Amino acid sequence: MVMDIFTWLIPLALAAVFITLCFGIYSLFRGGDFARSYSNRLMRLRVVLQFVAILVLVAAMLWRGAQGRH
Repeated sequence: MVMDIFTWLIPLALAAVFITLCFGIYSLFRGGDFARSYSNRLMRLRVVLQFVAILVLVAAMLWRGAQGRH
């Protein structure tokens, strides 16, 4: 199979979501000033990254589907 950009983008997008989720959960459990400063911001970032990951997955499916027709 020919490697395309999505071979790297999909795992990168999923890893970014996972890492942000882990940091967000850590900040929630840590509590105090750190949690007040970062937990909400990290969870909003996670939602944005999930949206980007979904866009990458949809684009990959469309791209690979179009490549299969030729």
